[in-house]
Amino acid sequence: MSPIATTPKAPYYAVIFTSVRTKGDQDNYAAMADKMVQLAAEQPGFLGIESAREGVGITVSYWQDLASIKQWKANTEHLLAQKLGREQWYRSFKTRIAKVERDYGI
Repeated sequence: MSPIATTPKAPYYAVIFTSVRTKGDQDNYAAMADKMVQLAAEQPGFLGIESAREGVGITVSYWQDLASIKQWKANTEHLLAQKLGREQWYRSFKTRIAKVERDYGI
């Protein structure tokens, strides 16, 4: 998988998840993060994902429309990951949803 998502012609949507981790449970966190990427990729409307962590983690997932984002947020396995994140893995986090109007690059 390329570190830069291949997205279609705009418009589409981005879910920007910014987080600060707790110190514990690295193995279970990594396994769940990998599982969530695989599961998201199977969801209708999923377009791609990019992620980086150096102190602050930033994961951006791209979606076809708001309905696809809503469906992903309500996915049963994703709900469990969200719960564990709030309880164990994140000291703080913020989720932002934005409409991508234009993109460009090489």
